Amino acid sequence: MPEVFLATRNAKKLQEMQRILREHVPDIVVLGLDDVPAYDEPVEDEPTFEGNALLKALTAVAVTGRPSIADDSGLCVDALNGMPGVLSARWSGPPKSDERNNELLLAQLEDVPDERRGAHFECAVAFCLPGGPEHVVRGRMDGRIIREVRGAGGFGYDVLFVADEHADAGLTSAELDPAEKDRISHRGKALRALAPLVAKTLG
Repeated sequence: MPEVFLATRNAKKLQEMQRILREHVPDIVVLGLDDVPAYDEPVEDEPTFEGNALLKALTAVAVTGRPSIADDSGLCVDALNGMPGVLSARWSGPPKSDERNNELLLAQLEDVPDERRGAHFECAVAFCLPGGPEHVVRGRMDGRIIREVRGAGGFGYDVLFVADEHADAGLTSAELDPAEKDRISHRGKALRALAPLVAKTLG
């Protein structure tokens, strides 16, 4: 069976990627960091999502020798001038905590009126082959930040984000079923753009 390595330990992210890639490569196996010998992960110090994704994918290829995918994504809030952006996962400082990140974001937006709570998720996904070319694709999901945590699915800021497609119902990304989230999400859009290339390369 074809295998691709995804530079993450996030089980939900691994499942999400495998769901989407299997639409194009039905028997593909997505391996994560826990499936390979441990290695020193690079410091994500690039100023862009694309830079960080490529940095992680190139490191993964060099260490594992496998076709590798890495993504970098984050939440860009209009009222915060696009922040937390590339700092999204570590917005509240170490150690990484979704709960503390969400608490900090709510506190920062406490006095911001609803009409100014626009935001978007952005994602860059890099695909690299041993000795081969580098590919980077992007995806985006627009919406707004609500005032309370809602939903048990997803991860990160999903519990605070309502996509434009679900503005009428007010459903957060964490309240959507996986198939619907894959359809509209920034990562889903980027992966669907990348999947045909992965299929052509590995299938």
